Amino acid sequence: MADTGHRPEDLPPSLVPAALEEDVEDLKAQVRSLTAQLASLQEAFSSPAAVLPQQRETDDDRAWRYPPFILLLDTPDRDAELRVLAEWVEGVLVPGYLGEPSADARWCHRWVEHEDAVAHLHALWLAWQELTDPASCGYTGPSTWHRDHYRPCMNELRGPRGPFAGCTKGEHHIAHRLPGRVPSDWHLEP
Repeated sequence: MADTGHRPEDLPPSLVPAALEEDVEDLKAQVRSLTAQLASLQEAFSSPAAVLPQQRETDDDRAWRYPPFILLLDTPDRDAELRVLAEWVEGVLVPGYLGEPSADARWCHRWVEHEDAVAHLHALWLAWQELTDPASCGYTGPSTWHRDHYRPCMNELRGPRGPFAGCTKGEHHIAHRLPGRVPSDWHLEP
């Protein structure tokens, strides 16, 4: 059917079916309603601090959207986060990415005892969660994770000056070199 440029309300009533008139009136009412809603929203957002009630973040929303960094967690939450991190490290990272440890690429199977290694691995895991989800980062996320997160993290952890530098491999025996406690006013012996 060709568009004649005529609007239904411009045509004689005998040419416009009654149902079409009702549809036109319904559409007009919807436009009026949407116009009123738009004006209401513009008024609500005219103040920079204004937030609609349904858009306020709850504590649950923040917890889901912003995972906590493991070093900032208290003991029960930290232990739970460490368990989940360990599942990823031992189930994905170690078997899928790490080769045999060597003098140039060390690894400690007791990595949870190295606080700085835990911090690095947790940050790597958080990045992995985000960058392996195509919904949040598209299909280039894994490449970005490898380039920007995995390689620098592994170079730091497994390098000659990394947290595993004092660990040796020998018949599954790991010897840890832990720094001694430096006397200071921050730590007083009981």
